[in-house]
Amino acid sequence: MQAWLASHPYISYVLIFAFMVYIFNKVFRTQQKLPLLKEIFVYLFMAVGAFILLIFQIDKLPIVQCLSVAVILMFMVRIRYFMEERRRKKEANNQG
Repeated sequence: MQAWLASHPYISYVLIFAFMVYIFNKVFRTQQKLPLLKEIFVYLFMAVGAFILLIFQIDKLPIVQCLSVAVILMFMVRIRYFMEERRRKKEANNQG
């Protein structure tokens, strides 16, 4: 998989950028929206950072795999929160 990602840099770049955007939006974003110019700068810097990570990916570091593990772990946490919320609502309905 590492060799295939290294030989397809455009796909690797899109994956790295998409994972970075998802992680940023779910972990680091505040509740309020940023002004448009600041939003553009944030995504521009993420695009530059994704390019730097692409260089590491082509140089045989498992960047895409590490980011995908981070996203999978974030999905697992969101599923856990969802299940706990459902359990709390069910207990509240049974008591009330």
